[in-house]
Amino acid sequence: MHTFALVTPGPTEWVLILVIVLVLFGAKKLPELARSLGQSMNEFRKAREEFDRELHQAGQDLKTAPQNTQPYQQPVQQMQPAQPVQAAPVAPVQTAENQPSAQQPNQPS
Repeated sequence: MHTFALVTPGPTEWVLILVIVLVLFGAKKLPELARSLGQSMNEFRKAREEFDRELHQAGQDLKTAPQNTQPYQQPVQQMQPAQPVQAAPVAPVQTAENQPSAQQPNQPS
């Protein structure tokens, strides 16, 4: 048994669908709906044809382009050997403990 036959509406279902659409939208809106549906289908057809043309043109461009048999490789740069980093001389930090203090004379008590 074909699955497609179960999905496709028959003539009775189409009539029922049309009656429901007529009741929902009214007789005055049906020509407007049909016109907008036709315009939508026309725009879709134009977009599809334009896409097909661009796809065909891209295929022609690939056929006429020179074929490069080697993959693209970036040039390898020679790395220079790393040179040791010399630390800057550090001056000793002077604190209150290791600062020379002025000699005060001993006071008798």
